[in-house]
Parts: sequence; structure tokens; C-alpha cells
Amino acid sequence: MILVGTPIGNLGDISPRALEAMEHCDFIAAEDTRVTMKLLNHFEIKKPLISYYEHNKRSSGEVITARLLSGETCVLVTDAGMPAISDPGENIVDKCHELGIHVTCVPGPSAVVTALAISGMPSGRFAFEGFLSVNKKSRREHLLEIKNEKRTMIFYEAPHKLSAMLSDMYDALGDRRIAIVRELTKLHEEVIRTTLSQAARRYSSDGGETPRGEFVIIVEGAPQSECQENYTPGQAAEMARSLIAGGMTLSEAAKQAARATGLKKGDIYKLLVNEEVE
Repeated sequence: MILVGTPIGNLGDISPRALEAMEHCDFIAAEDTRVTMKLLNHFEIKKPLISYYEHNKRSSGEVITARLLSGETCVLVTDAGMPAISDPGENIVDKCHELGIHVTCVPGPSAVVTALAISGMPSGRFAFEGFLSVNKKSRREHLLEIKNEKRTMIFYEAPHKLSAMLSDMYDALGDRRIAIVRELTKLHEEVIRTTLSQAARRYSSDGGETPRGEFVIIVEGAPQSECQENYTPGQAAEMARSLIAGGMTLSEAAKQAARATGLKKGDIYKLLVNEEVE
């Protein structure tokens, strides 16, 4: 299995090794075969394609691994950027390792690090959070979990969900510096350095600007003073109960509440267990 990074916009960013891998493999597994076919046609590469995406990853994954075990070579790509990063490709890579199938990688463009580099935001330590849930409750729970994260945080977001994301993020995290990076490597590439409050107003669903393109949102980590906010064990347990109500296990909820409050996971866990016993 060869993971191949593909351009996130500008086709000139394809690497010679990426082209070589696609030219010499037996078949290509792609998130969207129509998108990959355009890339192959541009570089005059003709290879069989098999779809591999979120809703067929189990059945398609079995077909792909069977062919790999029989001696064929597969290139795995996503629609743009690095496969297996916030992408169902991570599942088949994991399966290949379990089955003893050799996995290698041809590095390529990545929206995560490209956006961080161009944003000018602190990059010494950062956390990639991917896409927030479309479900409002789950989205707010996610934001609550990372409220006290001191590292720079990076998110992906689609244009039609940007307004709700920024509004919930401002409510949960307060006003912080952010960078909104859109259409990376494309004609209308743009970096907007602003704050969460200003961004929420700019893209408000009530008369704000209509978002266009694909977005990477980079958010400043929590100020040290916020990270030292004092929480009581009862408040931590209440936070954990909210996470459990959303479907999280007791152990994971205690872990996330500990991360958000700075209290010990074991103490929160004991409170929750004692409540169940009572």
C-alpha cells in the first residue's frame, strides 16, 4: 500500500514521486473516483480506480486488502492532500498493518501545516482538531473539552457550516486571535487574521458575508490565566455528566473533564461511580 499526497488546489504541486507511484501501481483507491480521474487525466495516467470512502470503507477495504495480499500494489489517495489525515483512509492503513501488509508513503501537500505556516500563528505546539460535528450539542461538547487547550488549534470547516462554527466557538472559548485561511494554493487564496468575535460577526447568518471555498481555521490557545481557573469537583462531575449524556463512556467523560478542569481523572471518576451506586 502506497499513500500518495495529492495537490490541495494547484496541480503544479504534485511531486515526481507521486506521479511515478500512480503510473506503476496496479490500481488506485480513491475517496471520490471522479475527482481522482480528473487528476489522472491531466497527467495522462490510466489506471483502474476503486472507490474507498466513509460509507463503503468496510466492504471496499476488504476488496483492497485481498488484492494487496495477492501481490498487487495499490496507491491510496484522498480528494486533496494527504490520505488518512481526517480521512477514512486511516482505517485501511490500520488494517494493512494488522494483516502484515507493507505501507509506505509519498509525502505531499497538507492543508493543516500549509495553513498554519501561512497564518503566522504560534506553531511550536499545535493540535489538529479536524471537523467539528454538525450536531450542535456534540459540537459544543467538543469545544468545551478543549476550552483550556494551550496549544494553537487547527480546524477544517465547510462554507455552509462556518457561521454556526464561529458563533459556537466564540461562545465556548471567548474572544481569541484566529486566522481564517481559505482556498489554499488556489486563485482566491486568502488569509484573514482577526478575532473570534469579529469573525462571528463577519460571517453571521443574519446579514453577514457569505463564506465561499474550503476553510482552515486556526485558533489561539487558551491564555495561561484561563488554564489556571479553579473548578470544583462538583463542576467537573457535571461537565462529565453532560458528556455521558451525549454518548461518551464514563471513563472517557472523566478523562475529558479532567483535561478541561485540571482536576484528577480518578477523583472525577469516583464521584460519578458513587452517584451510580447511590
